[in-house]
Amino acid sequence: LGLLTPYEHYNQYHINDCIINVEGIIMTAHVYTIASGKGGTGKTTTTLNLGTALALLGKKTVVLDADIGMANLGLLIGLERSKITLHEVMSGSANIKEAIYDGPGGLKVVPSGLSLKGFQKSNPDILKDVMSTLVDGMDFLLIDAPAGISRDGVIPLAVADEVILVVNPELASMADALKTKALTEMLGRTVEGAILNRATLEKTEINRNKVSELLGVKILEMIPEDPNVRLSAAFKTPIVVKYPNSHASIAYKRLAAQLAGEKYIEPTVEKDREGFVDRLVKSVFGGK
Repeated sequence: LGLLTPYEHYNQYHINDCIINVEGIIMTAHVYTIASGKGGTGKTTTTLNLGTALALLGKKTVVLDADIGMANLGLLIGLERSKITLHEVMSGSANIKEAIYDGPGGLKVVPSGLSLKGFQKSNPDILKDVMSTLVDGMDFLLIDAPAGISRDGVIPLAVADEVILVVNPELASMADALKTKALTEMLGRTVEGAILNRATLEKTEINRNKVSELLGVKILEMIPEDPNVRLSAAFKTPIVVKYPNSHASIAYKRLAAQLAGEKYIEPTVEKDREGFVDRLVKSVFGGK
């Protein structure tokens, strides 16, 4: 907890208040909060693709953009013009069911608004009050949490069954993720593990074992750097749908199968058409 010393000004009452108020909420779905210590790790892209991959497995899945100040999830799938979002729900002017939209692959999506005015009207405390309604009939709820440590970020951590950290293979990302892990544990919640995102073969990167050692958690999956991630975003389509056999897609789908308790079957690639780079990436990031 010494890692939180730069945040000693943070109101401890607010943390305790979150713990008290989320107790007694009945969750029918398994709730994963996807979090990171800093912005730019690929947390939102990971939330969307992991959620879509779960939906493609036939799991009833909803993703919630709880980053009410810097919402981006809706932008990735063309929901930026949605009239009713989490902003309206959290301001008390709409019901959570009105903010649920159909996403790719059968995924359900609750976007957050993009306007500063909507953010200013939002009451973060309402988030925990709508959770039981949101998860009704669902298998999984994935929450895209705000980066960093803030009042808005505490509640998504507090309501989770488990928290999954998204980190990049660099020291700054590790340091900030450790603070998020410490806050999660302070809230009485568990960090399930970490996703090492945008990994490459560069020697300057922190390797998988070192990341696990530094964070004190297991690495659930490594998502390789893949140019198709950016391309799919341009088409406002998750990479697991737009480029289903790309390296990042395979990693997301492998993780989804792991969370769903299912065995993932790697896509068949003809050996005579499989290039050296493909074999090299598979040998490093997994796969047969």
